[in-house]
Amino acid sequence: MSKLSDAEIAEAIPGVPGWMVVEEEGMKRLQKSFMFDDFAAALEFTNKVGNLAEAENHHPRIVTEWGSVTLTWWSHEQGGMVAADIEMAKKVDSLS
Repeated sequence: MSKLSDAEIAEAIPGVPGWMVVEEEGMKRLQKSFMFDDFAAALEFTNKVGNLAEAENHHPRIVTEWGSVTLTWWSHEQGGMVAADIEMAKKVDSLS
C-alpha cells in the first residue's frame, strides 16, 4: 500500500462526498464529521466504526463529542493518504 499522489487523491475524492482532504504535520489525511442528535447516538456510531476498523485492520483517529464524531484516515507507515483510506470512508458512509 503506497501513499496516494495528489493526482490520485483528486481523482478519488469525488467518490467520497462530504469527505475532505486536510493537511496535518505535513501529511494529507481524509476527514469527515458526522452529526447526531445526542451523545448516545454519537457513541453508537463510534463503536460501529471501531468494529469496522478492527475487522479491516485499518484504524482512524476518532473524536467523539456530544452530537458529533470526526474521523480522520491516513497511514502512519506511508506518511499520508492511501487507497485503503478511501475504501474505509466508503464503508463508513454506509454505516451512517
